[in-house]
Amino acid sequence: MISSELHAAGVHDPVLRDAYRRCRTLNSQHGRTFFLATRLLTPQQRPAVHALYGFARRADDILDDFDASVSSSERANELQRLATRLFNRMTAGATDDGDLSLAAVVDTARRYDIPWEHFDDFLSSMRMDLSTTDYPDRAALDRYMYGSAEVIGLQMLPVLGTVCESTEAAPYAAALGKAFQLTNFLRDVDEDLQRGRIYLPADELAVHQVDRDVLNWCHDHRRTDPRVRRALEEQHAETRRIYRFAEQGIALLHPRSRPCISAALTLYSEILDRIEELDFAVFDQRATVGTARRLQVAGRGFVEAWVARIRHSGT
Repeated sequence: MISSELHAAGVHDPVLRDAYRRCRTLNSQHGRTFFLATRLLTPQQRPAVHALYGFARRADDILDDFDASVSSSERANELQRLATRLFNRMTAGATDDGDLSLAAVVDTARRYDIPWEHFDDFLSSMRMDLSTTDYPDRAALDRYMYGSAEVIGLQMLPVLGTVCESTEAAPYAAALGKAFQLTNFLRDVDEDLQRGRIYLPADELAVHQVDRDVLNWCHDHRRTDPRVRRALEEQHAETRRIYRFAEQGIALLHPRSRPCISAALTLYSEILDRIEELDFAVFDQRATVGTARRLQVAGRGFVEAWVARIRHSGT
């Protein structure tokens, strides 16, 4: 399957093909819902999406590994090495750094004219995770999420294609990336807290008399304090609003890409449903969408994708 995808994408160099395979493996192992949605894309689109995911995952792993023996300065140095190697490859064509895993994302960036600035903004937000543990207000969190989530949507946009100027579709693509990440923040409040981070605006939590101490109490007792529940309900509603905005942009995508993004939006937004059904008990269980439901959404998407490919095979 992967060989046919790489052939369809015009990737023939053996070293490059191996780099793309590594990225696909990362996506299949760590991004199950997202990987399932990528199966709805055309074969020639999939390797690029896997490459973008693989790079983002690599940076995330530098920061989120629970290994306490790795210091913040060591993580910072590793992230800087990654940024330097990517910059040198993208801007100077360097290939002598021994880092073959970057080959796929650089090839994708060149094929789809994805600017260095999108990767630079992403890496800037990743650096924030080395020192920033709390966000005082929505504006501060939004600055972080622009680089950590919104630019991912912007990177994806040229791969997906649009029926309008890309600048018209860009706000919706960015919003969808933001909605996905806000969903993760709600689902993973407890896990992030264990890493010392709170990805919720402190002033909005304070309205409900919630602070780090209250969240730590919830973690220690594996239950959601009523004040925290009210605060999470508010964050939940804001995330829903962003999904509604982002959904308007699906019609601006190339028809062959719409089933994939529609499925991803459906499945990720249903994580919010599960959180609500659990009554925001995010400190003792993880909200997930069941396999049967994921396959149901994917099955419908496969039909829609097949019809779209037939209708637009020449475009």
